[in-house]
Amino acid sequence: MNSKLYHATRSFTSRFYETEHDLQQMQGLLMEARSRTDDWHYAHVGELLFGFFMVTCHLNPKEYIRLWHDDNKLVGYAILGEDPSFDFQVLPEYEWCGIETEAMLWAETRIAELRKHNAKQWSGNFMSGARQDNAKRIAFLEKHGFRLGGEFSEVNMLRSLDEPISEVVIPAGCQVRSIVGASEISNRAEAYREVWHSWTVGNVSDDDYAYFMRLPGYHRNLDVVAVAPDGVIAAYVNGWIDTLNQIGDFGPVGARLAYRRQGLTRAVLLECLRRMQARGMNRVCVSTGVSNTPAMRLYESVGFKIVNKYLEYVKTE
Repeated sequence: MNSKLYHATRSFTSRFYETEHDLQQMQGLLMEARSRTDDWHYAHVGELLFGFFMVTCHLNPKEYIRLWHDDNKLVGYAILGEDPSFDFQVLPEYEWCGIETEAMLWAETRIAELRKHNAKQWSGNFMSGARQDNAKRIAFLEKHGFRLGGEFSEVNMLRSLDEPISEVVIPAGCQVRSIVGASEISNRAEAYREVWHSWTVGNVSDDDYAYFMRLPGYHRNLDVVAVAPDGVIAAYVNGWIDTLNQIGDFGPVGARLAYRRQGLTRAVLLECLRRMQARGMNRVCVSTGVSNTPAMRLYESVGFKIVNKYLEYVKTE
């Protein structure tokens, strides 16, 4: 379905996501937008790619992602995910010209339809969010009935790569390296599932992870794992890079329960920092829940500092 949105002398064409070329354009939008604002006004391409992956695992991107174009240029997009959650990103010069309002109307209409057909799956509060210093986005969400939540609010942390990176120290018999490839997909996916088993995002099959590795923007060299002596992937980090703005991103990060507190997660973080530095990044960001004190301490131990906060906003049924 295509639609046109008119604002003053501007008209935008809206349609659903179609191919991975659209995903590449969405990444380009974020990098271009960040180059003209700052590190926190827009999502990192890594956040986009993982969010897109979640939609492909459990939904159909051709039904849950909408794009807005000015002629042939992508100027905004919106993603409706499970939970249900909603995100929208619009280029700076097109912000608040009406795209956000049309995106919200689409998302709310779609959720209402989904709840009629499957009330159990879509019964949760409608969630979105904003950085704490993004007053316009917060005002927009509040205007549409969202209120500050808290359960999924996050701290945003940053580390300069101009500062020294500590040497990687791992237990005897363990390895820190990239995922090997196809032969290790099952091992890698199982590590991810074990860490996130109690969350919706943990519902990822081996085939899903194989697809994840083919996405434009995924770099196997930055899918860093710690392997125990028995061959089990014990800890991992997915690294993402924005080459235009020279900023990396970590996420998700995790370690299997039996292998925690052994320095393995710290080791994969340090190794991925080193690899990002080699790729020309000059800083790296990471986010974690506001109440996840162990994760914050871990990130601080490798040089990250809290610089911002992402606030969860919810709209009750």
